[in-house]
Amino acid sequence: MSDWTLLCDFDGTISVEDTTDTLLERFGKPGWEKLEDDWKAGRIGSRECMAGQVALLDMSRAELDAHLVERAIDPGFAEFVAYAKAHGMPIEILSDGLDHAIHFILRHYDFDYLPVTANRLEQVGEREWRLGFPNASATCRAKSGTCKCAAAASTQGPRKRVLMIGDGASDYCVAESADFVFAKGKLVDYCRAKNIPHASIRDFAEALALLPALVSGKLVAATRAAAAPLPNAVSA
Repeated sequence: MSDWTLLCDFDGTISVEDTTDTLLERFGKPGWEKLEDDWKAGRIGSRECMAGQVALLDMSRAELDAHLVERAIDPGFAEFVAYAKAHGMPIEILSDGLDHAIHFILRHYDFDYLPVTANRLEQVGEREWRLGFPNASATCRAKSGTCKCAAAASTQGPRKRVLMIGDGASDYCVAESADFVFAKGKLVDYCRAKNIPHASIRDFAEALALLPALVSGKLVAATRAAAAPLPNAVSA
């Protein structure tokens, strides 16, 4: 059995789209775009951004769930999970998204047994919502609602190795401390800039193809060898 633990982002990684973005585009009142712009410009953290945006959602529970039924996950995720289970590699989902949305979508695809750490979506009126942050940290570098580094710390130990699978800014911190990264989107550029051992993937089919080499140790060894500086040339 493998000693790897797999920590996986949800929105844009397991799910095809960013679920929160699709909700805001469909049910968001005016003003959520300004919060998004402020977050992208670095004027506010993702926790402040998402709290403000969720407060601008105008939807009933029935409308929310009807929307979530339409959300798709990566078609290769099921086979990826099956391989991980067969080789004793636990999968944990770390997300700065909405817990209800994640649990609903996972349940729809029969993955509701996977542990999830995420922000808590709370209904406070017929069409009013707020976001709770049970996994926040005052020291979170990304100012996220869910501090993925704090959550990931509990999985790391002398006999455990961590693979991070993600695509965005909320994954940067974990990527730095993980033993290896499967990176999509902005996370690819970050890993390259920070010289973090990683493999670039487009989907879970590509991630699955890399797992045997990860388990055997060949992938990590090959990546380190490729990143090693060339020896100084010896003059004749």
